[in-house]
Amino acid sequence: MSASGTGRTLFFFEKPSAMRQMQRFFRSPNTVCVAAEGHLLTAQEPGSIRPDWKPWRFDALPIVLDTIPVTCGQNRSGASHAPKLAQIRQALTGVERVIIATDPGREGSMIAWEVLEHLGWRGRVDRLKLGALDDLSIRRAFAALAKETASGEQDYAAYLEALCRQYEDYHLGLNGTRAISLRLRPPSFREPWRFGGVQTPTLALLADLEARIRTFVPEDFFKVALHLDTEAGAALTLWHAPKERILDKAIAETIRQAAEAWTGPLALEQKDVRRAPPRLFSKDTLARRCAKRFGWDPQRTAGLAQELYDQGYLSYPRTESEYLPEGQIDDASAVIGAVTGVLTDVAGLFPTMSKPVIRRGSRGHYVKDPGEHHAIVPLRKVPQRDRLAAEQFRLWELVAKAYLAAHLPDGIDARTSITAEVTTALGMKRFLASGSVVRAPGWRAVYGSEAETEVDVVPGKTKREPEATLARLPPVRDGEVSRATAAEIATAVTEPPRRITRGELPVVMGRLIDQVEEPVAKRALENPVNPNEPKGLGTAATRDTILPKLVKSRYIALGAGKDPAIEVTEVGVAFIQAVRRVFPAYGDPVGRALFEAELAEIGRAPGRAEAERRAQAFRQRTRVRLDELIGAITNADAIELDPSSIPPGQCDDRPPTPAMVAFAVSLAERKGLRLPRGCKSSISVCRTFLDGHAGPRAAQAGSITDSGSERTPSEAMVHYARSLAEQHGIAYPANLASSFDVCRRFLDAHAPQGQPRMSETHRSARKLKPSAETSAKRSPAARTPRKAKTRRRAG
Repeated sequence: MSASGTGRTLFFFEKPSAMRQMQRFFRSPNTVCVAAEGHLLTAQEPGSIRPDWKPWRFDALPIVLDTIPVTCGQNRSGASHAPKLAQIRQALTGVERVIIATDPGREGSMIAWEVLEHLGWRGRVDRLKLGALDDLSIRRAFAALAKETASGEQDYAAYLEALCRQYEDYHLGLNGTRAISLRLRPPSFREPWRFGGVQTPTLALLADLEARIRTFVPEDFFKVALHLDTEAGAALTLWHAPKERILDKAIAETIRQAAEAWTGPLALEQKDVRRAPPRLFSKDTLARRCAKRFGWDPQRTAGLAQELYDQGYLSYPRTESEYLPEGQIDDASAVIGAVTGVLTDVAGLFPTMSKPVIRRGSRGHYVKDPGEHHAIVPLRKVPQRDRLAAEQFRLWELVAKAYLAAHLPDGIDARTSITAEVTTALGMKRFLASGSVVRAPGWRAVYGSEAETEVDVVPGKTKREPEATLARLPPVRDGEVSRATAAEIATAVTEPPRRITRGELPVVMGRLIDQVEEPVAKRALENPVNPNEPKGLGTAATRDTILPKLVKSRYIALGAGKDPAIEVTEVGVAFIQAVRRVFPAYGDPVGRALFEAELAEIGRAPGRAEAERRAQAFRQRTRVRLDELIGAITNADAIELDPSSIPPGQCDDRPPTPAMVAFAVSLAERKGLRLPRGCKSSISVCRTFLDGHAGPRAAQAGSITDSGSERTPSEAMVHYARSLAEQHGIAYPANLASSFDVCRRFLDAHAPQGQPRMSETHRSARKLKPSAETSAKRSPAARTPRKAKTRRRAG
């Protein structure tokens, strides 16, 4: 579809809501507007491309495509997007120029470009970069568009990067999931072992933390308390608690004995400590704060932020930056005035004639280049309380207060420290007590009692030892002589690292540099182009989609509480061990972060030709890695996993079949066992009980021959069992062909019930008369694994 010379321009929006926000700016009859509903196209499933790719067969791998065929997708109601595509095709007729006005970033670029490519558009394309949907931001975006003659070429590079992310994700999910499920998955686990380029190294990061927690051995460490009286008669306790903890009690005792006999002057230090306001919000830090304060999962926070952006109340929310460009300094007064018009309780903090505090540089809030998108901030357009849903207003208020705090003076605390220097056989040891009072609240007045006190806690690390503080210090003069009245040793216990929470995971993925200790790895993760955004896992737009996938696969489980902690299950541990055994690169979070940094270079290409060259090289590299992955898995053995350690899945809350219940009851009576709670109501509980206690059934089934050797299955049984394994994408036992009992149990578990037609080969296998217990155990509980889903979101 080529461009015409009519002078008509088509604006391509991501959502109808954004289109309505913008249409008030268009007065020309030569302007046409269309809006997608997210991605209108979806990747085709392998079975629809070639029928022989539908069954899960290892000998068919790797399945590799030069480009991923697409088809019309569906909206949330299940209706096809075909009419929408037809509407856009019609709208392109007679158009000379297309302006992409979707959400900024790779995702928005892909939504538009994939449709234009699919429809064969060959005309001029420009990119309107909308950081927000208020009037001022829209006018600035049009002004920038007029200056950028190659905006379409640059945006095509961003589209190619998103396309390459999708290409890798599609092929890794398809080939990796099938290969690992067919070769490495434990026989006791009946679902696919899902594999992904981002989710697998993310799980590896969590599994490494889980290993440190599980292998952690608590140690006693010691602190020494010095009780003393001052010359003026005040009683005081100082503590010796060095950063390098005292693990040897003999050392603590030496210090205690010296402290017990101490007499000397106290040193008094009083100083003002300035406390600057926290940084503004990125998408990930906003998700973390909302999880901690409101208990929202990251996807809920992202959805609410997107709704506020679409209504023109917040800037673009899918950002990795916590800074604003210096060009927006002059906007501060107007934005503050609009915000305080809604949050009237803090309006008094900004007198009419005063200017807002502006902090520049990496320790402030304004920098020359904040990255592709700046921090999430409120706009001049502000909401009315009664026009927003309660959760929407809570989120807007949280972002708005962070913006107000960023433009208020530092808080000032008056800090007093009292120290005593004690001479010991081990050298001079310092004892300390301190206290502080608020001299000036500064920015904290915005929050009152809600001011955050733990914003700098690093997820996944051991909680820091608090400093010895006193709520009320007695009056002490600098140099005042004091005398020890007693000294004692206090014993404490080291704690394991903290588990990462649901709300913290996106932050951890983006700030991978905080999770590694090796200096070489830390240097590798630094980002010289933008030091404030080090290399990480995934993109801001996709990080909060990883956790639901890991939960669905049973690799992780969530604890209780407002922001639940993440625990890696035995299934997840086994999966990462299997991946690292056959292909360690896919279990290396740092290596993946470096790989993604190289991938991001596609989007930074200076022109279309260079972007296409880099994209082609990336696709070739992906194909090579796929060959290496399949080759490494080819001769690998399946992992053993205790069935009782498998957590229940999303579909395991359905009741067991009557046959499973009958078999479980008879098994419990015969072995004198007690049925576990929920065995008759939960298929997962019942299945675990049967897997754990049914055991070999050779004696009951008569599978031992007269000569005493184990009976072998017929060729028909083996053939049918193997065909079932390939059809369902499951691994069959290694001794399937040599053990009658193993083969029959596999058929009992996985053969379809009530099948109307069978080949002669299959029928002969089914005619083998099973024992009563075997018949009772048969059930349709083992379902065909769902095919690996393709991810439409790039990155």
